[in-house]
Amino acid sequence: MKNILLFLLCLSITALQAQNYYVYVAAESEDEVYIVQFDGEKATVKESITVGYMPTEIEGPHGITVSPDGKYWYLSMAHGSPYGKVYKYSTATNEILGSAELGLFPASMQISKASGLLYVVNFNLHGKMEPSSVSVVDPEDMVELTKVTTGAMPHGSRISPDGLHQYSVSMMSGELFEINTLDMEVSRKLDLDPAMKEGMAMKKPKMTGMSDMQSTSMNGDMMGAKGKKGMSGGMDMKMHSPTKPTWVIPHPSKEVVFVAGNGSNEVLEVDLNAWEVTHRLASGKGPYNVEITPDGKKMVVTYKSEATTAIWDLASRKELARIENSRKVSHGIAISTDSKYAFISVEGIGIEPGSVDVIDLESMERVAVAEIGKQAGGIAFWKKE
Repeated sequence: MKNILLFLLCLSITALQAQNYYVYVAAESEDEVYIVQFDGEKATVKESITVGYMPTEIEGPHGITVSPDGKYWYLSMAHGSPYGKVYKYSTATNEILGSAELGLFPASMQISKASGLLYVVNFNLHGKMEPSSVSVVDPEDMVELTKVTTGAMPHGSRISPDGLHQYSVSMMSGELFEINTLDMEVSRKLDLDPAMKEGMAMKKPKMTGMSDMQSTSMNGDMMGAKGKKGMSGGMDMKMHSPTKPTWVIPHPSKEVVFVAGNGSNEVLEVDLNAWEVTHRLASGKGPYNVEITPDGKKMVVTYKSEATTAIWDLASRKELARIENSRKVSHGIAISTDSKYAFISVEGIGIEPGSVDVIDLESMERVAVAEIGKQAGGIAFWKKE
């Protein structure tokens, strides 16, 4: 009898210790969003939600975020006529609650804890190579309040832990922007590769055939930048950053942000007090997304061009492990609130389905995979229970 009671007690303790983790992830070539559950052993798709309003078109769900209170999730729809949109959904029912029209190809986004407003970058992937913007949206009424002009092709963006500043990087102009979330204006901008641009400007482009900029891919996963004529008739190097920053993430407790240098194969550490790049950390090929564990100890980086995910120790600034992803073309990262697991969206190639890889940040191994729709992209952690 004692053995049976002991066995039942152990089962009860195990059940109490079990945790379920949930993420939202978008499949850009499916117009689907999935809820993936990880129970500590297996990752499974619990629900798929069809998104968009044009049933005959692929609208491209791209960026996704969950509100700070966990009650709503927001989705940027990249394609439109011509502008993209942002949609608001309930996490309780996954029903659509509203939408707002934004700029060209809206991408990453997040809600400020200080202002309560939603900041969405307009990537402008298919538009002219010119400065784009960040849309500021009232998430209650789903109304765009203003557009804040930033750089060319702004992509990755995140808001500081106190909610007072939004940071975004412009891929083609190679700049880091800081927006004050209370007055909704750019407070500072930083050129991430002035020396590199200066060196490039000294090299005259070839006049016959394709230029080096046109024929050579700088990072393996993005197309080589085409030369653009400036007002003087020469190459406009300001719109073709060698660094090609694609993501920025503030540290949860320190006055620094980390930037993925997709073109230069490095992660840049920027001191926010000095407002300058203080470290350039050599990385794998094509770093794309960067996230930091809530405890501030580790940094997770997807290397899009080599289909791997790296784990870094921030105290030593050393790469601890590089994990092979389940498919090619690594994309986004979401980290659990307890800093135990990283969830990686992996695009796949062509008609190959996408996937969500679960990486144990203690053992530094991939421990589970869930298959989803084609071109897995935006991913956001929802909750653990």
